[in-house]
Order: sequence, then structure tokens, then C-alpha cells
Amino acid sequence: MDMNARRDQWLLAIAGAADAAALAELDTRLFGSKGEVLDLVRTVTTLPKEERPVFGKAANAVKQEVEAALAARREQFAQRAMQKDLDTSDFDPTEPGPKRPRGALHPITIVQNELVDLFTSLGFQWQDGPEVESEYFNFDALNIPSDHPARESQDTFWLAEHAGLGKNLLRTHTSPVQVRTLQRALRAGFNPPLKVIVPGRCFRSETVDKSHEHTFYQMEGLVVDRVHGEHGISTANLIHTMKTCLRVILERDVQVRLRPGFFPFVEPGFELDVNCPFCKGQGCSVCKQSGWIEVLPCGMVHPNVLRQGGLDPEEYTGFAFGMGLQRVVMLRYGIDDIRQFMGGDLRFLAQFPEVSR
Repeated sequence: MDMNARRDQWLLAIAGAADAAALAELDTRLFGSKGEVLDLVRTVTTLPKEERPVFGKAANAVKQEVEAALAARREQFAQRAMQKDLDTSDFDPTEPGPKRPRGALHPITIVQNELVDLFTSLGFQWQDGPEVESEYFNFDALNIPSDHPARESQDTFWLAEHAGLGKNLLRTHTSPVQVRTLQRALRAGFNPPLKVIVPGRCFRSETVDKSHEHTFYQMEGLVVDRVHGEHGISTANLIHTMKTCLRVILERDVQVRLRPGFFPFVEPGFELDVNCPFCKGQGCSVCKQSGWIEVLPCGMVHPNVLRQGGLDPEEYTGFAFGMGLQRVVMLRYGIDDIRQFMGGDLRFLAQFPEVSR
């Protein structure tokens, strides 16, 4: 039997296979270790050399044609089996599939992004700094004396010292970026006014409770201009900026109070508090029975900080603030336990419409 006749016979057998099992048996008969198609291909080695190219090419063409016919017939049986399953089930292929869970932003990230958008619309620029900071930028450059209690191990995570590198630590606030930014601006040719925000993660050796965490997020703000510049930086500018920020983020008018506060890097310094939304000012465990929640330490930039940044305090002035992002988020959403933010419970995240879409 010549090659074409054998090909026709194989193709006819494939087309006449009754089911997938019969097709599988035929596949073994044709392409098994002693398969008929493979025997045809092996025949090329028995021919004279001058006949091998033509015969080998024709044999390979037959082999490929039979393989394609097998694959097509196998697909037909698969489609029939699928259709049979569909016909005997209540599955509706036109019905939408199950909703796949999507990743989400953390509520702190959401509020941080909104704050960045707000401040950039007011002319601020985003700056960043290292989380592993030097003692100089974290304390010395911010006018924090060497005997200040904040430097002690119960407040600061100190890192192992390395020869010639000085003492490093996990930054306790975002304020070191103030001096870094001033120095960078001076090297680039200082062109006041300077308005920057610095969102970032900070670390303190705190006892964790409902209102304190060892790892937390701040947003630093700094505005510097000439003392006699056209913008006229003053405490009034600071208060207006903070109230505008809180009104937008908390999505309501807020009652605030400004009370004196000591921070070595500002003079005068203030604590800006917001009326407690949980007890409406009556006193509760969240506000420690005071009726107020501290949100914004702030003040006018201390002259020594300006000097460390390379500016003359007789010529320049400004204000700075450090916002606790967790506390702002707690105020916005009525969260009464700061530990929820780092708890990793997806049920907590699902409560926020912005992150559960």
C-alpha cells in the first residue's frame, strides 16, 4: 500500500472514531512505540540515499497531517463533553463570575494622599528623608540639648555605632527633614518662600496602648520666608493653615484650641488640639478625660534651627508643624484604638468605603 493510501486510511479511521476512548486507542496504534505512522517515518533509513530526501519530506507531511486530524477530532470530543455538561446542569455561562477581591490602600495612606494633594494645591512641595537618621539631624540640628530626655533609650531606638559614622537611630519624628531641606535649598540657591511637606514613618520606644504606638506616621510642614518679605509669615498664618487642613481632612468644621507647648526646635511653640469627637468634649479614655485630642505640635521655627540650615534668623523666619497621621485618621473615622492600624485585620480595612471597593 502506497503512502497516500495509508494516509487516507488513517484519516478515515480518525474521522470514524466513535468517542474519545476510541480515539485514544487509535492514537496509540498510530503514534505508540510501534505505531504505524512512526514506522512509515522510520522507513526512510532503509532507502537508498538518493531517495531519502523526497521520501522523508513526504512522510513528515503525512505525519503532520495525521497529528492535526487527531488534535481536531480530540477537540470535537472535548467540546461535545462540555456541551453535555452544560445541558445537564443549571450553569449559566452568561452570568457574571464571582467578584475577585482587589487590593486596597490603608486608611493612613488615603488620608496622607489627600493631605499631599491639599498642601501641594497651596504651593507646598513634597520632600523626603531617611528613616535611619543621624543623631545630628534628629537632635543636634533641631536645638535639642544633649541632656534632653527624648534622647534616652526609653524614647529612642538607638542603633549600633560604627567606627567613624557616629551615632545613628530610627528617627523619632519627621523634623530632621527641616534642616536637610534648608541645607539643600541653600546649595541650590535659596529662593524664598520655601514651603514643604514631609510625610513619613517614625519610631519611638513607647508603651503601646489605645493612643500610642512604637511605629507611627507624621506629616511635617515647613514654611520659611524673609522676615520683611511680601508674604509676612506669622502665627496667624500657622493657625489658618492648620484649620484649613483639618477642615478639609475631617470633612467638617472643627473646634480647636492653641495652648503653649515647649519644643526645642520652635519658639514660640504650641499644641493644637481638636475637640474629642468620641465624647464631644465631655471626657473619655481616648482623650484621657480632657475633652481634647492633641493633633498638631507646631510653632515658629527656632532661630538656631534656621542657623543650622544655613539661614540668618535676622533675615528669615517661618513656621513648622508635625501632624500625627494616625490621630487625624482616628478623628475622621471615629476609631478609638490606634493599635487597629497595625493589627493586620482585613475586617478593619473593610469598614472604610474608600478601601473596600
